[in-house]
Amino acid sequence: MSTPTEVQALLRFLSQDAKVPLSTAMGKMKELQEAFLTSPDIIAKSGLERIKSIFPDEKLAKQVLNGAKRVSKKRTLCDVHAESQVKRAKTVSGADLMSPIAIEASLSLPAIVTTKEEDLGHVVLITNRAPLLLAFAVELLKYTMPDQPLSSRLSLAQAVVSANSRSKAVSLGIEKGRSAVEDGWGAGQPTIRVMGREVSVLKRWGYDPNDVGEKDGIEKGRSNGTFFKDITPERSSNFSRDKSPSLEPTAEDIGVCSEPGPLPSPALWGLDLDALRKSNGPISFGSLSTNTPGLPIYAPKSARAYLAKSFETASPMTEKESTTVPKKQSTQTKAAEKEINLASLLRAIDLLYESWHPTLAPEELDKRAWSWYVHVRPEVQSGVAGWGGKNEVRLGDILDLRKPAR
Repeated sequence: MSTPTEVQALLRFLSQDAKVPLSTAMGKMKELQEAFLTSPDIIAKSGLERIKSIFPDEKLAKQVLNGAKRVSKKRTLCDVHAESQVKRAKTVSGADLMSPIAIEASLSLPAIVTTKEEDLGHVVLITNRAPLLLAFAVELLKYTMPDQPLSSRLSLAQAVVSANSRSKAVSLGIEKGRSAVEDGWGAGQPTIRVMGREVSVLKRWGYDPNDVGEKDGIEKGRSNGTFFKDITPERSSNFSRDKSPSLEPTAEDIGVCSEPGPLPSPALWGLDLDALRKSNGPISFGSLSTNTPGLPIYAPKSARAYLAKSFETASPMTEKESTTVPKKQSTQTKAAEKEINLASLLRAIDLLYESWHPTLAPEELDKRAWSWYVHVRPEVQSGVAGWGGKNEVRLGDILDLRKPAR
């Protein structure tokens, strides 16, 4: 998977140098990454036919190829060295320059479009319960909170998983003591309910997931939290468990409106209250590695990575196979297989929600989502022995939960 910096650079090349319409460029990002065409240098050496497999329009394909050749020629060894040093540095200032549209593209989840539903029903995966719950929550939010961008859905879903895991750990005696919520660290914070769990959230005022961040957009993003800052130092420095920072937008956050009216619903972060309690304040600014604002959040990048590595293929054992050492897969092959498995799982879950969404209110869909997850989650040993245990998840069982067709 390409890094956020590479995604941003590729989007910039396509929209500016190759003159590809931004909507078209965004729609081709996944195909370009899968074909390992992730930079102008690689595209310039790939040949027209390979590019046409992604951009069928020959004129547009030539446009991309010629643009890549122009950019490639302009580069010097010094330029390449400088760029590599910037990628390794991963400074916070670099995060400020990353546009929202590039953030969302870097978090994109794999999708399948060719697998038939009957074939999907035969897929069997091996996983543990936490990442399956994460997948159920991420897909659920597409239907119950459709205005939330992918970065928010991942953060909120991870908050649900964390709350569920802690509750289970306490019930098993693995963790003891009061939670951060019970100790009052969430006092004054807004909350939402996802799969029956109350989640404390931080409002991302001014964040527009479709903002390309060019010129004026970048300057606006730096000042109002469009990029990786949601609250200013003045608004975060006085935070304690008894006094939360103001979560309402300032005029600077949203721009001064000449016409009165309701404010748009903001994107959200899932707030990590346990991390906040451990830090015991004062709040420090986040880093690029977590994409955090002033308050500790559940990082969408971490949630996405957790999904990507958690679903293995269940291999049926035959008598012959049981006496033969299976051929070891390369790291790249195994990672690619897990991405395909994740895509299949997300598609099955999406088909389930899609079947019920037209007839259920969002609140009811949220309630049922938990029971559906419980119905298909992997069977593990009871008690502490089953903590983190893995077992089979059959996508056919998920598809069987769909609303019956009339």
